[in-house]
Parts: sequence; C-alpha cells; structure tokens
Amino acid sequence: MGIRDVAKAAQVSVTTVSHALNDRRGSRISAATKEHVRAVAEDLGYAPNRLASGLRNNRSYLIGLVSDEIATTPFAGDMILGAQDAAYERGCLLMMLDAGGDGELEKRQVSTLLQHQVDGIVYARMYHQRIGLPVELAGVPTVLLDAVSADEKVSSVIPDEVEAARLAVRSLVAAGHRHIGFINNLDDIPATHGRLLGYQEALKESGIEFDPALVVAGVPETNGGRAAAMDVLSGPSRPTALFCFNDQMAMGAYQAAGSLGLEIPRDLSVIGIDNLELIAAALWPGLTTMALPHYDMGRWAVKQLLNEIEKPDDVEPVQMMFDCPLVQRGSVAPPLQI
Repeated sequence: MGIRDVAKAAQVSVTTVSHALNDRRGSRISAATKEHVRAVAEDLGYAPNRLASGLRNNRSYLIGLVSDEIATTPFAGDMILGAQDAAYERGCLLMMLDAGGDGELEKRQVSTLLQHQVDGIVYARMYHQRIGLPVELAGVPTVLLDAVSADEKVSSVIPDEVEAARLAVRSLVAAGHRHIGFINNLDDIPATHGRLLGYQEALKESGIEFDPALVVAGVPETNGGRAAAMDVLSGPSRPTALFCFNDQMAMGAYQAAGSLGLEIPRDLSVIGIDNLELIAAALWPGLTTMALPHYDMGRWAVKQLLNEIEKPDDVEPVQMMFDCPLVQRGSVAPPLQI
C-alpha cells in the first residue's frame, strides 16, 4: 500500500495526498479535501512514512509532555486527551512523563526526551503557577500548560481565574444573594489571588460592599473547606451563599452545612470551581460549579507548540487564557429572605 494507491482511491493527485497527510503549510487544499484524503488513507490502512519525512524536514514528529504531578490528579485525563488529540491531528506522537514533583527526576526526563529528539516540549504544572523555565529547556521549542513564565518569553495557556470567580459570584447575585461568603485557598498561587479578585470585583459591580469577615481561607481539600465553612457559617452574620475555591472545599462546605442543620440550597447556596465529576455530580444536591477547561488547554498547548515549530520566525509567544463555563446543578437557589 503506497501513496499512489491512496491518490487513486481518493481521485486526487499524489501531491494532494502528500500535502493532506503531512498537513503541509501554505498548501491550497481545502479542509474538505484534507478530510476526504485522510479518511480514504485510514480506510486503506495507509500511514505516511514519518521516518523519511522526518529526515527531509529535520523532524521527529514526537512531542514531549513533562509535568510535575498532573498525571496523578483527577484533572489529568482531559488535559492529556486534549494534547493527544491535537498531536494526532497533526501527525505527531505525544510522549508523556510525570515527575511527581521530583525536580531531579524531571531533569532526567527532559534529558531523555531531548535524546529522543522530540520536536518540542509542553511543560505542564499542577495548578496554575508562575514559574521560571528550567535551564534544560533553553533553546527548545516549549509551551507552558497551566502555567505562565516570569518573563513571558514562551507561550502559555491558563484558565481565566478572575473571570471564573466573577461569573460564579454573578450567578449567586442573579439568584438574589447579597450576603456571599468566599472559602479560599491558603496556598500562595495565582488561582488564590485571581479568584479572590474576581469575587471582589463581582461584589463591587453589583453594589455589594466587600466584607473581609466573609472570606476564610483553608487547605484546598475537603477538611479545609469544612473547617473554613464552619468558621464563616457560625459567625454573627451568616451568609446565604458560599463561593468555594474548588469542588473539594465545596464538599467540605456541604458537610459543615449539614452539621449546622442547614439544607442546601434552601438555607445555603454553594458554588465551586473545577467541575470534578467525582464530587460535583455525586453530591446531593449536585454541585453547581465552574468547569476548568483542561481539554481545551491541553489541545491549545500542542497546537501552539506545533505552529511555533513549523513557523518559528512567524509566530510570537502567546499568553492564552480560557474561559471557565458555568455548570448548573442543584446547589443554588434564591435565599429564603432577600
């Protein structure tokens, strides 16, 4: 089976098949023709000779993905899937390595990928972080995933933390709430500050005065959320709604509400961030939350990396932010008394 067989079956020229299967930049082939040629090639079981193509173009068609610990988190699946899909669509193979937070292991992993002559590396972080690029990646085409560089000299993609929080609080205000608490994260990371800022901005635009007593921080896990929620809900002026840093803390808020005899959403509305299905869909009532765009970020990171590899002189570093859509379930309702 060769390229001429694909051209004959697709009723196009050999050149058209080559351009379609190799996603040749600057070709005048329509998207429909590319899709048709690729479908025919797949039906015939034909795959382009990447070794020969790589030798001609000085490409390996391998993309590395190095992470600190995302592969061990519930969010990894969608992020990796998005990266894999984008790589596959461009005829590349994704090689993923996870260091589990071990800096020395990460250095060895990067070295291994470079020894395999990967075309570039997606460097992913657990949680949205501001980082310095490792010296091992100097001169290597690199895109940051869920992180930004201190000097913004490489492309990066992150969720829009401020807007996510702003939209979450707006949804509570739209339901009639004016007394809204915020269960925040103790960790000094961009998400902590961005979500607090979004919370404050949403209150301000709604004419609601910011009350520091309604903001309590804790460890970003269920226990931390429960303790923080108990604190704010046991105060002299109990809020009618809680915006929580993540779904795990929101689950803790559910537990705190239950121990205080409060029913969700009748007595207390709760909204989180993550859309972690194991929590958000399993809680009763289901948790209304903001979905972090893990799939879209993983997909964008690989696409941007390949664009920069293929046209290094024409592509400037891009600092991309993705919106976080609202996923409505049953944890938000109007307060009993407005």
